Amino acid sequence: MNFVLWSVQIMLAVVFALHGWIYATWPSFAEAWHEKQHPGQPLGLPSGFRTFIGISELLAAGGLVLPTLTGILPWLTPLAAAGLIVVMIGSTVYHMARHEYSNVIISLVLIALCVVVVYGRFQVQMLPAFMIL
Repeated sequence: MNFVLWSVQIMLAVVFALHGWIYATWPSFAEAWHEKQHPGQPLGLPSGFRTFIGISELLAAGGLVLPTLTGILPWLTPLAAAGLIVVMIGSTVYHMARHEYSNVIISLVLIALCVVVVYGRFQVQMLPAFMIL
């Protein structure tokens, strides 16, 4: 189970780090890329909000891996995944409103993977405490 959780955490961290990097550092690049993918549809996100989303995703990507890896406050890992669930629900609603159904599917898959991390990490971290009782 731990191997599966680590695999999912690392994959999610890479996905959110890359997306966050694009959103946080290259707002005009993100706009141009979106225009290329969806001609005639502007991104529709203000530049400051897009930067905020990018920074949030970068921090969450670190939160998915670093606390458990270092053993320092490992309970932050499932909280980072839970925060990403909230972000991805917003993404799902946003893409549904724009009829971008392929992005909706991607968002739902990422939500499901974050749920696996939340559930799995809470189980792995809480199990020793319950075994003592």
